[in-house]
Amino acid sequence: MEANNIFRTLHYRNFRLFFMGQNISLIGTWMQQVAMGWLVYRMTSSPLLLGVVGFSSQIPTFILSPIGGVVADRFNRHKMLVVTQILSMVQALILALLALTGHIQVWHIIVLGFTLGCINSFDIPIRQSFLVEMVEKKENLGNAIALNSLMFNAARLIGPSVAGLIIALFGEGICFLVNGASFFAVIWSLLAMNIKKQRPKPGRPRVMKELKEGFRYAFGFEPIRLILIILSITSIMGMAYAVLMPVFARDILKGGPETLGFLMSSGGLGALAATIYLASRKSIVGLGRLIPISTTIFAVSVMLFALSKSLWVSMILLSIGGFGMMVNMAACNTILQTISDDDKRGRVMSFYTMSFMGMAPIGSLASGVLAGHIGVVNTLIIGGAACVAVSIFFARKLPLIKKLIHPIYRKIGIISEIASGLNVASGLIAGEEE
Repeated sequence: MEANNIFRTLHYRNFRLFFMGQNISLIGTWMQQVAMGWLVYRMTSSPLLLGVVGFSSQIPTFILSPIGGVVADRFNRHKMLVVTQILSMVQALILALLALTGHIQVWHIIVLGFTLGCINSFDIPIRQSFLVEMVEKKENLGNAIALNSLMFNAARLIGPSVAGLIIALFGEGICFLVNGASFFAVIWSLLAMNIKKQRPKPGRPRVMKELKEGFRYAFGFEPIRLILIILSITSIMGMAYAVLMPVFARDILKGGPETLGFLMSSGGLGALAATIYLASRKSIVGLGRLIPISTTIFAVSVMLFALSKSLWVSMILLSIGGFGMMVNMAACNTILQTISDDDKRGRVMSFYTMSFMGMAPIGSLASGVLAGHIGVVNTLIIGGAACVAVSIFFARKLPLIKKLIHPIYRKIGIISEIASGLNVASGLIAGEEE
């Protein structure tokens, strides 16, 4: 495993700037997420309200992400990213102001969470599709996505632990303030990029027509449809553990905000290991097989975590679960971006966002209600079992997926050895016929 291979896309200046700016900003993002969950549970002691807050902050991605995908395909992605980052910074600073002045209430958190969800509905598909513009060679796209996930999870490792300590010492408001300040780094990195001027795009059809076109394209091609299905079910049924984490930290493991920070960081540690593994891969060939395997690893780890009464055992299980979840996300992301047509990539990535993040609020709300009736432990076990079932379904579809996407890989030169083999074979046959 060579470092040059893992970090090869950092040779591109624009991606290097993006990598540095996002690293700083994402630490603040994770700090805010932990602080919001702890603040709500401290104020209400209600798993249901944790679910409501999770629902309100994520449901906009389900509703608005397809429109975000159209925006990503219509307009200058670089300029749009600057706008979304500025809006996210303003949201964090308002949250900080309310918390530091002692005026914050749960409805403020719900409204501001909903606002951030609306911003992310545009930011995520734009940011995902913008990766292609920062990386000149398409064969390095998988490495860029892995490094993008690497910085996300490095921040996930650092941010929650720092947040837990800051909350214990100074309160939640400082975490929101740090997050607001961290956006200056990513805004600076975007403004410092050298982006090629794009030719004005010709007149495009109406938004609804583009939405329908994107939907038909994504769900009419079986590999894309199957990937979106496994992402959706994993999100609805498996990601509830993150929303219910404050309950496990305080009521089951008998800890405080530091315990919550350590639990959240544990998932980041496993995910960080996963991104290093993915970045070291020289080819995206074989990623399809990793999707059902990684989903099963994630699901089983979450079920065992639900039964754990030990902080250390819980942290180890969450690390393993974080590894599985990140391999699943990155593998799905890479395959989708690779097999999608350039002029429809933004819309495909909006469906990716809708499937993974947009479905999460439904799971958050359902898990909050379910946990109130059958307990958090049984809620996570049911969700994990559903994820195992969908991974088995996906594994049975792998031969069909391989049959449909390998011609695309050959066409764009990713399976070069197969392509060259076919050329040699064609030459031999032609020679014999002559």
